Amino acid sequence: MQFKSYPLSYNRSLRQSGRDDNYVDYVPVAKRRAMVALTIPKCVGKSKPKLTKPSLLATVSSLRKKQPLNIKQKEQIILQEKEIIEHLPDRKTLMSVWELAKGIVYTEPLLTGWKPPLRFRRMPKKACDAIRKQWHILVDGDYLPPPNKNFKDMRFPGPILQKLKSKGIVQPTPIQVQGLPVVLSGRDMIGIASTGSGKTLVFVLPLVMTALQEEVMMPIASGEGPFGLIICPSRDLARQTYEVVEQFLEPMREAGYPKLRTLLCIGGVDMKSQLDVVKEGVHIVVATPGRLKDMLAKKKMKLDACRYLTLDEADRLVDMGFEDDIREIFDHFKTQRQTLLFSATMPVKIQNFARSALVKPVTVNVGRAGAANLDVIQEVEYVKQEAKMVYLLECLQKTAPPVLVFCENKADVGDIQEYLLLKGVDAVAVHGGMDQEEREYAITAFKSGKKDVLVATDVISKGLDFPDVQHVINYDMPAEIENYVHRIGRTGRRGKTGIATTFINKSQSETTLLDLKLLLEEAKQRVPPVLSELKDPTEDVEASGAKGCVYCGGLGHRIGDCPKLENQRSMQIASLRSYYSGSSGYLGEI
Repeated sequence: MQFKSYPLSYNRSLRQSGRDDNYVDYVPVAKRRAMVALTIPKCVGKSKPKLTKPSLLATVSSLRKKQPLNIKQKEQIILQEKEIIEHLPDRKTLMSVWELAKGIVYTEPLLTGWKPPLRFRRMPKKACDAIRKQWHILVDGDYLPPPNKNFKDMRFPGPILQKLKSKGIVQPTPIQVQGLPVVLSGRDMIGIASTGSGKTLVFVLPLVMTALQEEVMMPIASGEGPFGLIICPSRDLARQTYEVVEQFLEPMREAGYPKLRTLLCIGGVDMKSQLDVVKEGVHIVVATPGRLKDMLAKKKMKLDACRYLTLDEADRLVDMGFEDDIREIFDHFKTQRQTLLFSATMPVKIQNFARSALVKPVTVNVGRAGAANLDVIQEVEYVKQEAKMVYLLECLQKTAPPVLVFCENKADVGDIQEYLLLKGVDAVAVHGGMDQEEREYAITAFKSGKKDVLVATDVISKGLDFPDVQHVINYDMPAEIENYVHRIGRTGRRGKTGIATTFINKSQSETTLLDLKLLLEEAKQRVPPVLSELKDPTEDVEASGAKGCVYCGGLGHRIGDCPKLENQRSMQIASLRSYYSGSSGYLGEI
């Protein structure tokens, strides 16, 4: 139905003259719409909109979720997963090229001068197993050293015991109860424990003892060393570890023990100052792969006398991004060394790889590898992407500062920091694109309490210790569940409780959300309704195989759907493309 409308003056003149027979009075818009609505059948309003036909892929996916797998299908999936695992790159990262070329195989672990007290050496196996059961410690290996529940019985020097007491550490944690005797006795070790459980002391204290023993037997000369090496995946973690080592060396120097020198070998720092320490003779080196590789390649430092090696956050170091660097570093070892691997998330695949390369290793596991810290209260909330920034301010009011906020990319870090500063929140930022001085200033200011909020990427999510942080906010849910575990592990440390709030929405994949759901269930945490509706597609296969993914440790998917494996393959393809196009493809250190 159409209506004509004319100016009022024109309409008035037409009515007076009686000339326009087609004239129709003006009808308001609202009345016109109501009249049009009367012409539409009532059934149209009640009928449902016509749905588009689902794609074949969506149909197959829905059928798989509805129909349980039969025995033959389960067996076929298990066989496919075994083939995937077998065809993964067999990385010989923990052995040097000359050892592989000459076929050198070490069959016995290194001997040390340390022995536990006689009563521990005579402790029956049943008593040792009872202590491990009491502390929920799982061990695997031959000729296991007995656990020890007292630092004094581990025969540490007086200054170290006093320093531990001054830091409020009066009793070993579960990983220390079994891990310290293993490392002190010279055994290779794979250490797995939740974040904030004291793994750093397990490899730092024995390293100090090893360096002290070597210095007493034969004082180090100019240009010699190191005796021990700790490799970390990030500069910030390396600096923190270096400071922990120095905390125990300082009281020993004051007590009259031989002076032990430590070197922090990281990028972003003037190499000349590092070379000055090497020229004097260095006992302990804490390094990141990039700078250490450069110094070894330029023959500024040698590893001929190094007999103690620790890979902190080993699962990340073994990943493809650092594989070439680690391999080149191992080529500089000339003798057998004691090798230690530590992490909170170490999948079975990496454990098996490490166990095959180490010498009669002992695996010490406190809890499931990749499990979340039980001292952290995990809260997951559905927040739309456009509402995140505003809701972040509300979440900051849950606890008193300091608070950590994690993001996926650098751009969001800057935007969030700027927004918080405009709202009067004293915030600093850290990401991999910043200068080392800026990063150190931000972390130091945050740890000292000068700043209330630290906004960062995953560059600080692994290993860094923030003992006063009560609240961690995941502004973005990471794609890999390993990163989530490490992020929330920045709170709830040293026996304290903490809160972790995570924002989720439709931007996350179903695989990631399933991993999160099962992780919450495992830790006896509240599962929000948006996650409760998700069905676990792996439950039908679990009866025939291991639970979850053997590559990354995620509980909500199998290895065929692993986002981490897919990411590694993408990186490998990108690296090959850059290599053949003429660029180096080197990822560098963060």
